[in-house]
Amino acid sequence: MTNARITLYGIPNCDTVKKSRAWFSEQGLDCQFHDFKKQGVPTSQLPGWLSAVGWQKLVNRQGTTWRKLDAGTQAAVTDDASASALMQEHPSVIKRPVVEWHSAGHTQVSVGFAPDQWQAWRDTLPKG
Repeated sequence: MTNARITLYGIPNCDTVKKSRAWFSEQGLDCQFHDFKKQGVPTSQLPGWLSAVGWQKLVNRQGTTWRKLDAGTQAAVTDDASASALMQEHPSVIKRPVVEWHSAGHTQVSVGFAPDQWQAWRDTLPKG
């Protein structure tokens, strides 16, 4: 039904990921699920995510994983490179889900449960 390719990145037991997957299913939108726990962080995708939303939005500084890090490790996260290294070492520090919406030759990225954003992207798809 859709001319979009959607990839949802996260961990299956995360409530926000579950809610997001349910939203896509309810909307009749197919989305591929990438499990950080089983498949790891796709390092090839990180530069695009960082460019699209910034490391401050990708790194969940309210989450348990961040709070368990020592103060020195937290203080060392100051830019894209240091955030990327942290996300590769501790995938659970990534705010979830990360959604990539590929359509019309470009990719859009969202972080967290963002149904209004996803609906806006869906509304731009060609009808038919």
